[in-house]
Amino acid sequence: MISRRAFITSLAVGALLASRSTDAQRARNMHRIGWLSPASAANGLPNLEALRAGLRELGYVEGQNITIEARWADGRIERLPQLAAELVRLPVDVLCTAGSQASGAAKQATSTIPIVFANVAFPDQSGLVASYPRPGGNITGVAFIGPEYGKRLELLKEAYPKLSRVALIYNPDNPGSVLALQETQRWTTALGVRLEPHTFRGPHDFERVFGVIAGKRPDALMTTADPLIASYRIRIVDFAAKNRLLSMYPGREFVDAGGLMFYGGSVPEMYRRAAVYVDRILKGSKPSDLPVEQPTKFDMVINLKSAKALGLTIPQSLLIRADEVIQ
Repeated sequence: MISRRAFITSLAVGALLASRSTDAQRARNMHRIGWLSPASAANGLPNLEALRAGLRELGYVEGQNITIEARWADGRIERLPQLAAELVRLPVDVLCTAGSQASGAAKQATSTIPIVFANVAFPDQSGLVASYPRPGGNITGVAFIGPEYGKRLELLKEAYPKLSRVALIYNPDNPGSVLALQETQRWTTALGVRLEPHTFRGPHDFERVFGVIAGKRPDALMTTADPLIASYRIRIVDFAAKNRLLSMYPGREFVDAGGLMFYGGSVPEMYRRAAVYVDRILKGSKPSDLPVEQPTKFDMVINLKSAKALGLTIPQSLLIRADEVIQ
């Protein structure tokens, strides 16, 4: 006959073993996702939250079956290779990247860990992937718009037919940003517009860039789609408003902050879509077998409140084509 003390002891041991078994099972089912962004956590968090939302929709819950290791460069692009190397050493099961520069740093850091990018312009031309249908290697993801980049300039000209000079802020260290500048430049001759490029590598450039643009007094301001530039959207939008510049932006978040116009795909949606790639890779797919996704729907949002502040009357032809008009 088993004594009461022995019985209690056996129950305790059994519970401990069961707990350890459950912990071991949870550890086996836990996936570690890496996140690499050139922005700061304060400015770049909305993109990570969009990825998290996409993962939750697919059944991934932090602390239950995934953990997310985030690394932020805080606007110091030179830190990206070191941060990518940290995530590779952990290691992570999948490395998610924001924009071209973070993606390039991740690709240099590993040729084996799957990489899923989002918000990357011209990934084939910049060398991130071999092609959209067959990316090759260990990297794939969701691209930003490519040849449609110049469409923004065309829409801006339609909003203000007298448009002649446009300042464009771009990141010269971001291959996608440089290609976007070139693509926009390609549209200038037919539209009769002169593009005035201004380089931006971080917040230390604001005084110089803003000073030059204010001194030259162009008709309008544009930026390329760059995670670093986007993380300072409020300062850029405020500058445009203060200097009474028409503006066309690559992200809806700029218009929500008071910018005049946006045309393009949804940036948050790109990160939500990136979660689908993460899911497929965790279930056994190879990045090389997953074609790079491109936006198929482009939205146009016009901020009428900002237009009125500029004394600008938006043509009816644009208003009826807009997906949303902010009053």
